Amino acid sequence: MHALLPTPEEMARWDKAAVALGIRPEILMENASREAMHVLCGLVGDLVGRGVLLLAGPGNNGGDAIALARHLHCAGAKVLLAHVKPLSAYKGEAGYNARLARKLGLAAELVTERNLASKALSWELSRPCVVVDGLLGTGFSGQLSPFFLELVETVNRLGRNALVLALDAPTGLSAHTGRPNPTAVRADATVTFEAAKIGLAQPFAAPFTGWLHVRPIGIPPEVKDAHPASAALLGPETLGLLPRPSPEGHKGSYGHVLVLGGSYGLTGAPVLTALGALRGGAGLATVGCPSGLSLHLKAGQPDIMTLPLGKGGEWNAGFLDELLPHVGHFNALVVGPGLGRTEGARDFLRGLLAASSLPPLVLDADALYWLAQEETPPRLPENAVLTPHPREAGRLLGLDAATVQADRPAAIRALVERTGAMCVLKGAGTLVAAPGQPIHLCPVDAPALSVGGSGDVLAGLLGALLAQGLSCFKAARLAVWLHASAGLHLAENFPNRGCTATEIAAALPHAMKEQPCAPRKTS
Repeated sequence: MHALLPTPEEMARWDKAAVALGIRPEILMENASREAMHVLCGLVGDLVGRGVLLLAGPGNNGGDAIALARHLHCAGAKVLLAHVKPLSAYKGEAGYNARLARKLGLAAELVTERNLASKALSWELSRPCVVVDGLLGTGFSGQLSPFFLELVETVNRLGRNALVLALDAPTGLSAHTGRPNPTAVRADATVTFEAAKIGLAQPFAAPFTGWLHVRPIGIPPEVKDAHPASAALLGPETLGLLPRPSPEGHKGSYGHVLVLGGSYGLTGAPVLTALGALRGGAGLATVGCPSGLSLHLKAGQPDIMTLPLGKGGEWNAGFLDELLPHVGHFNALVVGPGLGRTEGARDFLRGLLAASSLPPLVLDADALYWLAQEETPPRLPENAVLTPHPREAGRLLGLDAATVQADRPAAIRALVERTGAMCVLKGAGTLVAAPGQPIHLCPVDAPALSVGGSGDVLAGLLGALLAQGLSCFKAARLAVWLHASAGLHLAENFPNRGCTATEIAAALPHAMKEQPCAPRKTS
């Protein structure tokens, strides 16, 4: 079961549905604050007599901080609660906790734009051992106002000498995208409630979240089932999708992958793709290429077969007459690595995609370039998988790569809507999405994979899993996880990068080693 990654709006629906079920919102806030207390005690130990500064924002995130202040007070900590609006102005469950704080006489002070500078100075002089960020949480969107920007900068200064704990999300960090705007609290740890929000699970959010603790607050599973999250987290359980080898298997039992690519100056890409397919478990791998390039591709690669097409070294639509009668002999196609950007390559791709009854196919690299040049996106086969990196995704969407990276979940949703196909958006925090399915996020950050040819290996690995009978959605999730795991394996020997794509392919079997397997698909 993959961990759920709701958006902030989906989490709000869970809260609302739980309350409608009869769970009082005060109970949910009490549970959240107690979980935060447990995490904090685990991080710093005994809090008796130690100074804790809690910053409470105007909403329920502030309410969580106020409730936590009460628990800390009861544990003997020297609490100072800094709130951005009068305690009497808090409403609902936050107001309930504010009234309790006042009755207990907790040390509290109102922080405004006028007095922030002097308050910040006094906080720095008091040198608290813990600073709790309960300012905005997952409700933050847009850009920080000058007041909250100054508060964030104050917290980060205090964090040089104190542990910073963020409640639900560091202030200034988008729980949708994992990006700060323009900056965010840099927490040592974040307690997020019930489920990690999709932005917090992105690897590039880690410098702001610190250690991410996901803690339950009592949302029943029936509520989550009735209001499904739109994303989930890939984890080691993904390896359960690995096809199980048969004791009577032979090379034909594990699929034959055909890679269509290669052009002058780009003969290495399809070879790396074929290596990825073989290391991913395919029984056979063939590169289909212009006949004039077949010897270049074959040289030094005894494990890879070639299918020479036509005459000369340039792709053209005439190759289809030779290819299509035999394409049914293959179990998966990978199209695009090194295909080139000649008009002949474009015409070949158009003709191929117009053909009927193609096996499952992966569209990568130059195939994606040519798709982006079409005024009207062609109708892709249902068994097609697109594997763009951010620049390729941008071309398909008419955006630049920076815009794609600014909101990767939104970008992959737009890709699926535009193409109607399954998509893998590569990069740190690779995303997998398909029509009618939740987005799946790979949280692994593996710098070893940042090398030319890495994506070719991934495309071949995906082709191998398709050739072995996995559905597109299962194959894509498993391929992404194995590719990332191979990167982590390589980091042991290449701690500062320096590996090659060939070594990424060679590491794939290690990523599968001694892992649970699923029964082999027979249909």
